[in-house]
Amino acid sequence: MEKMKFAEELVREFLVFRGFTNTLQAFEKELATDIGKGFQVDKILDLIFSTYIPKFEAEKLIDLLSFFKNCFSYSDSSLVAVISKLDQSILRYYIVNALKCGRKDKVLEFYENFGNDLMRRDESWSSWFAIPYLQNPHSDPQFRVYFSEPWFRALHLSIRNFLSEMLNACLRTPALLKISSERDTVSRLKKEIKQLSLKLSQAQTSLEEKEALLCLSRSGAEEAIDPPSMSRVNSTSPIDEREPLQIRDNAQVEESHVSQSNLVDDSDVGSRFDLQNEEDFPEVKAVFQDSFLGHTSPISCSRFSASGDNIASASIDGTVRIWTYDSSAPTSRNATIYCGAKIMSLEWDCKSDRTSDGGIKAWNVDSKRVVCDLNSTEAYPRCSSLPFVNSPMFPAVRYLILDLKCSPVEPIFVSAAASRRQGTGYFDNLGFASLTVWNMRTWKSMAVLPLGNDPPAITSMSFNHNGKLLAAAATDGMIHMFDMAAGQQVTGWPAHDSAISSILFGPDETSIFSLGTDGNASIFDNTQLSVAIAYMMHLSSLGTQIFEWSLHNQGKILWSRNCSRFCNPENSYQWRHQMALDADGRRLLVTSSSIRAPIYQVRGQMTGMRSLSHSGSITTVDWHPTLPIFLTGSADHSVRVTSIL
Repeated sequence: MEKMKFAEELVREFLVFRGFTNTLQAFEKELATDIGKGFQVDKILDLIFSTYIPKFEAEKLIDLLSFFKNCFSYSDSSLVAVISKLDQSILRYYIVNALKCGRKDKVLEFYENFGNDLMRRDESWSSWFAIPYLQNPHSDPQFRVYFSEPWFRALHLSIRNFLSEMLNACLRTPALLKISSERDTVSRLKKEIKQLSLKLSQAQTSLEEKEALLCLSRSGAEEAIDPPSMSRVNSTSPIDEREPLQIRDNAQVEESHVSQSNLVDDSDVGSRFDLQNEEDFPEVKAVFQDSFLGHTSPISCSRFSASGDNIASASIDGTVRIWTYDSSAPTSRNATIYCGAKIMSLEWDCKSDRTSDGGIKAWNVDSKRVVCDLNSTEAYPRCSSLPFVNSPMFPAVRYLILDLKCSPVEPIFVSAAASRRQGTGYFDNLGFASLTVWNMRTWKSMAVLPLGNDPPAITSMSFNHNGKLLAAAATDGMIHMFDMAAGQQVTGWPAHDSAISSILFGPDETSIFSLGTDGNASIFDNTQLSVAIAYMMHLSSLGTQIFEWSLHNQGKILWSRNCSRFCNPENSYQWRHQMALDADGRRLLVTSSSIRAPIYQVRGQMTGMRSLSHSGSITTVDWHPTLPIFLTGSADHSVRVTSIL
């Protein structure tokens, strides 16, 4: 029945497309009667023996028999005699039933309307024209058998067997029904491919790790496997999930950055002993790749939905598009949202596939409507209390929504806003910050998280798995940690020398990743002399670094990468660099100022890979929530979805 309904929808769609309105009306009328009852044997038998014959609807009975005769006769010419015999027996049972019910008038009416046609078909009907005039037709030797119960049961069983055989074996399947079957087959095969790709990816990663361990073992470099222990001076006590969170004064959190001389680097495998240079990263082995070309301006943000079935992509032209990369997935949610301003942030509701974007708007993908539309004045009434906002020197101060994050467990989201000021780069345009917690049922603000006086802009946020902790990164290089239940800041530390572009909780919730600008040397040798030379060479120049920070031993760096080759802050004026972790937390995808995005192997011996190229800078990245599939948005206006091994 599902295939039949799918085929009927295709017919309707085609008739509407061609403008065949009269044909469509006739089609709908035929569907309402459904003379064939969807080719379900029990319903056909009920229609014959429980409706048409008991109610003496001879004309409908004749039409039904003609319909099935036309359906079955072409499949095998040898069946014509069988079909005619069953047709004849059903009509004779109609006459017998009418006489049993004392409705001689219905028999005469039947002969009057269909007698000539019956005689042309079969001359054996001539003796049946006398049956209405017999006193006791059930006692007549010629008709006695037709009034018996065994004959009726044999007729009923014969028709059931015939219909079952014909409908299940001999009836030709229409091409429209085959489309549904082929669609289901393609969808099933795609799911199997995705599952096999995931298994292959896991096996490939495991093999690479074992090969690396084997190589290190053979070369006597077992110590390189130990976790890195680069440390910075702690600004506050470490977070331990076994202990209750302690609320600390903001003054403790907002300490100045530690100087470069306080860095201790003793075994950072990722920075000192890169197995290969970033320029030599191998290209990923793609299973498939699909491109979306619906935008007309550079892509500013793009995200998979919580289920991974849909994608929301935003552009600086002020549009957000909802689409799917899987041809077998339903396209009923596809839509274009016109926001009228540059989109800076985008986030899916983790439970209902509802998306929010800068401004703030919230779009329900099922009902295809905006469920919330807040401007910056309404959204941030407390911003008017910030310094200089009401000053004549800044008469046109506006507020930018830099990031949005939805809680993974509660119907709330947090928005990071910043005042706008004059500047040459992305971060130079940002003034003072505000973090607001919103209720997604009432669409009203619940709280404003404390950041202290004149706080620098918050550029990126991340919830932990249960939504109890919120990490926020600022333009001054600080990482702030908030207890969402208490609405207070619990700790923080200086992570970078300058602005942090992106922040993520690690997969095991015991670490946090940060992407920001630093003056650290990118490559070290084993000798202290080379360390000192590299340190002096890079001290005055800022480079882009990725750090993985321990949350149990705050200030300790578990893993790091210098990605200055890809993430050059001087080349990013329109957007901030972003990063995304895959479902296993083993691969880190980062935006790029070049046409390829780097994929780093987290704590692995393989340094990384490169994505397939766009024709412009990579401005946004994201991973599928469960599969080895990632997306990249580019300044060339395209969004690409890539499945890898």
